[in-house]
Amino acid sequence: MRIIEERDYRTKPGCAGKFVKLYEEHGLPIQREMLGDFLGYFISDVGELNRVVALWAYDSLDERLKRRDAMMADARWAAYLDMVLPLLDQQSTRLLRPVSFSPIQ
Repeated sequence: MRIIEERDYRTKPGCAGKFVKLYEEHGLPIQREMLGDFLGYFISDVGELNRVVALWAYDSLDERLKRRDAMMADARWAAYLDMVLPLLDQQSTRLLRPVSFSPIQ
């Protein structure tokens, strides 16, 4: 069974577009190389605004830890974080386990 990581970012008002653009140009290429299975990237359109959500899949918690530790040690990732952290108000992460009938296993 796979583990799905949901990363939820709340940007400062008016900063979601810039955050998404910086991610597409700088963050996503690094994460695709280092994290593996990219499921999607989303912005809120109705309700609570200024939200950006990323979904990644891993085969295990150990795989997730290994991949994320390697990424956090990469100088390219540190440079990217310097660009985007000033745009954020809040961040949360949830690890989700698919149920038996979920299309993602």
